Amino acid sequence: MTRPPLVLVHGLWDTPRLFDRLAASLQQACPEIELFRPHLPHRLGQVPLETLAGRLAGQIGARFGCDRGLDLFGFSMGGVIGRLWLQDHGGVERCRRFVCVGSPQQGTLVAQPMPRCWMAGIADMKVGSALLRRLDADADRLAPVACHSLYCPTDLMVLPGWRAVLPRGPREALPVLTHRQLMHHPRAIARLTELLLAP
Repeated sequence: MTRPPLVLVHGLWDTPRLFDRLAASLQQACPEIELFRPHLPHRLGQVPLETLAGRLAGQIGARFGCDRGLDLFGFSMGGVIGRLWLQDHGGVERCRRFVCVGSPQQGTLVAQPMPRCWMAGIADMKVGSALLRRLDADADRLAPVACHSLYCPTDLMVLPGWRAVLPRGPREALPVLTHRQLMHHPRAIARLTELLLAP
């Protein structure tokens, strides 16, 4: 069976280069894997997440067409953007596996002070935001997708760290200390590689 391509969605204040270490690890373990790392400029958090999800949908469509199956990985804010693509743009119909890491699926207290009029994308990640409540109300749409959440218990960006989980699927704490280490620490990279390459 041919392995589906893997789409890697970056988070706030990041670019696709965030995934350099993970991509190298994945390609070393599985040279034939096809990786796609779309760039989603967010203007420091000003762009609403629904707008970014629409841009992600456009890039996935341009790269893979409308029907090709794929796996999806989202880091931090990228995990919420990925979830929006799944639930709002028909992604659940073509996505086999969705893995999110350090992603404020239940919001983060760090975003609470941000006014929506200035920082709409960050405000979307507030605890109890209208966006997150809407996604949770429609969470059954994720049923066809194998979901997996990983988080850092001592995360200071997604605060508290245990809120960085989807409403469906297994949840796993990674043995790292900070948000950034979720994408840079060798132990995190090793576990992510194992999970993303699982049959």
